Amino acid sequence: MELLRQPKAVWATAGASVVAFMGIGLVDPILPSIAQGLHATPSQVSLLFTSYFLITAVAMLLTGFVSSRIGGRRTLLLGLAFVVVFAGLAGTSGSVGQLVGFRAGWGLGNALFVSTALAVIVGAAAGGSAAAILLYESALGLGMACGPLLGAVLGNLSWRYPFFGTATLMAIGFLCITAFLKEQPKPARRTSVLDPVRALGHGGLASAAVSAFFYNYTFFTVLAFTPFVLDMTPYRSGAVFFAWGVLLAVFSVIVAPRMQERFGSLKVLGGSLVLLAADVLVLGYGGHTAAIVCTVLSGAFIGVNNTVCTELALGVSDAPRPVASAGYNFVRWFAAAAAPYLAPKLQEWSDIHVPFLVAALTALLGALVVAVRRRALAHEAAAHATAHATEDSVTVFAN
Repeated sequence: MELLRQPKAVWATAGASVVAFMGIGLVDPILPSIAQGLHATPSQVSLLFTSYFLITAVAMLLTGFVSSRIGGRRTLLLGLAFVVVFAGLAGTSGSVGQLVGFRAGWGLGNALFVSTALAVIVGAAAGGSAAAILLYESALGLGMACGPLLGAVLGNLSWRYPFFGTATLMAIGFLCITAFLKEQPKPARRTSVLDPVRALGHGGLASAAVSAFFYNYTFFTVLAFTPFVLDMTPYRSGAVFFAWGVLLAVFSVIVAPRMQERFGSLKVLGGSLVLLAADVLVLGYGGHTAAIVCTVLSGAFIGVNNTVCTELALGVSDAPRPVASAGYNFVRWFAAAAAPYLAPKLQEWSDIHVPFLVAALTALLGALVVAVRRRALAHEAAAHATAHATEDSVTVFAN
């Protein structure tokens, strides 16, 4: 099978990508343990996500600037070095403030790495870009599914161990890329820091970014706040989010493209956002069993939304796709930073149900933007099936 006959450089980059994506959901099962160990409130602990994604959002303006000047290999190594250092320091934290700060540094490293990894894999892979993209998508899905599982296994011993484990795995990735990956040619044109912001002047791209902003608020309310609602041991919480990650990967890579071919991107995205809103509402107002089921089921809707929304963003824009990707992610990751902080605050100001009511409303707002701006977004349909659109959809999600 051509997919498996890849150079060592590709396997080294793909392996490090798995660990990079694991870092997103790694802390999920251990959030209550961290709160207990550092005597912190849920809203304080949720800043682990807020600092991570706030830095990631800002870093979207920098990744193209950096990689177009120092090259892909050096950008990967720089990102890995940041993750190794800050993930290791996170495990030594003596206060929640220190942990939040180290997590922010981790976010910068992860942004530099994952925004460059696909381009490096495509450039070094055998069998063309299709095989490279499939390999990268597999790494993405595996990482999103296994992150909570690793966090649960190591976190059951101590909340510090998942951070040390991530630092160790990324250090191995650093050594492998150093040994096996050669430097690739730099882009012909250097990217400006402001290019992604200018790209958002395009109405279609701006519409997709705003819809994704609302949707990501819902996404990260589920990811960051639900562990406190489930109130389970790290093992059980990890199992729930492992099943969530499996559904996310399957629906993102396999189901979403088939649904788009049959129904069209706009109908699939709008319908999926409405279903996600209903799912989150039941999660918040149902019993404990309903919360578990709806948490797992949300992975299916999130997987569909990730694929369709990002393809819309890249298909509709007339900017170079890496630039449009950076602008789109610059907007949507701010919601990923806001939701983990606001959800527990809403609980403190009202009750445990209200954060999910707000999350359901933001999903519906995302669907409303798609409906109102459907003409601006419909241009994507003509380019949806191209190989470049598929490649960029993976790039955007990774970013």
